[in-house]
Amino acid sequence: MNLRFDDSSITVAIVGCGGFIGSHLLDAVLERTRWRVFGVDLDFYRLQHRLNHERCEFLCADLADPAVVERIAQFPLVVNLAAICTPSRYMGEACEVIRSNYDHPATLATACARSGSWLVHFSTSEIYGRTLPDSGELIEDETPAVFGPVAASRWSYATAKLLAERFIAGLPGLKWTVVRPFNFVGPYMDFMPGVDGEGIPRVLANFSTALLRGEPLKLVNGGKAKRCFTSVHDAVDFLFALFAAGSGLPDAGSETAVNIGSKTAPGVFSQAFNVGNQENEVSIAELAGKMRTIFAKVRGVDVSTLPEPQIVSGEEYYGVGYDDSMRRMPSVAKAERLLGFKARIPLDVALEESLSWFVGHYDTGASS
Repeated sequence: MNLRFDDSSITVAIVGCGGFIGSHLLDAVLERTRWRVFGVDLDFYRLQHRLNHERCEFLCADLADPAVVERIAQFPLVVNLAAICTPSRYMGEACEVIRSNYDHPATLATACARSGSWLVHFSTSEIYGRTLPDSGELIEDETPAVFGPVAASRWSYATAKLLAERFIAGLPGLKWTVVRPFNFVGPYMDFMPGVDGEGIPRVLANFSTALLRGEPLKLVNGGKAKRCFTSVHDAVDFLFALFAAGSGLPDAGSETAVNIGSKTAPGVFSQAFNVGNQENEVSIAELAGKMRTIFAKVRGVDVSTLPEPQIVSGEEYYGVGYDDSMRRMPSVAKAERLLGFKARIPLDVALEESLSWFVGHYDTGASS
């Protein structure tokens, strides 16, 4: 079956479409193609502007329901973004994290293998494990993974995601592609604790919340860990490069087609791809400094008036069982070689867009 971008008979199922990445992908599908969208999630508050769109159908449900899984798998292209993916939940809800990131994706993959759907499954950069400060590039098909001890429940998420990848890769008859995100950032990311969520969000929303509330940014274990932050817009462009790969065209124009029944598109199937931006590597302490500067610019204040960051231990902040990777530098050669994709948005641009959105969206609820 050809997935032409100008074919209005095609429906893509986006599982987790109400989330951070899913909301951006849904907008892009509606803007760049004539496809319809079948969106599944537990809430759609990020999609108020799309709820009545004529090309969208939304279902409030999750992958724990077998009937929902079977319905999703009837569509030719399934993008699975659903996951519990916040570090604070890895610590206190390990069993639920494993169910969310292994049990449910495995069930969906099995249904897609039966139906013949192409499954694009979002994994995580954490499957590379407990990397060290001097770790080099993480290469999709070469880098070994070392995880912390069983008592370090921090690794419940990573090990569940890795097992899901192995299940998907070993499932007979499944057309699959695995995506390993490296710290995607942008508008709609995560939540503000006490306003539209509870617990501790990921680092960008965490720092944004502290800045808006006039609180010091907490540097876990000194903020020495390094990450490569990637704009969500680059992530969406990667997905369209992936969708377009079967045609061999350099862009995702309306004539692009992906033949999901073909064996002539090696860049599409049975591959795991890192999606990241090597140019955007910073330590978490450096990230804090950048965000303080950008926040001062956005609010029109002197950065010296903002609280200085505070160093806290991982155990103090997240609880017993916390562990971390010290560096995650993705090899991006495979995506560039097979799909012609390379992330392009600089870190400061991505951070300013993210923080500006966060301030504009949550300013009135900052003291809630």
